[in-house]
Amino acid sequence: MATAIFVNLPVKDLQKSIEFFTQLGYTFNPQFTDDKAGCMVISDTIYVMLLTEPFFKTFTNNGICDTGKHTECINCLSANSRDEVNSIVAKAVAAGATTPKPPQDHGFMYGHSFLDLDGHHWEYVYMEPNAGN
Repeated sequence: MATAIFVNLPVKDLQKSIEFFTQLGYTFNPQFTDDKAGCMVISDTIYVMLLTEPFFKTFTNNGICDTGKHTECINCLSANSRDEVNSIVAKAVAAGATTPKPPQDHGFMYGHSFLDLDGHHWEYVYMEPNAGN
């Protein structure tokens, strides 16, 4: 059995966050989505749990990161092409995201990122299939 990952992120407005990521093409597993949490499906082994801030606080004794001042992490996902990278970032910006930096082109690797409605940093990267060979 493959190991699955469940990234847990606090959100201020769960419904707005679900609507935002739905506009990017993601779906939510209704079995694990309610008024406190939304289970966003990235793949059959990658999920993002969007948790209301009060519910998120029940899992930790630490404070929630102020993403306006600090980066808690960078959630980086692979893309199948440069066009796919640009498309997902364009959809995110159209849905209310901001871009913290211009696209990064390293020849064999191309990436671009956005900050979602809660300031969580998402990056999408395309790597040339034959890079390093």
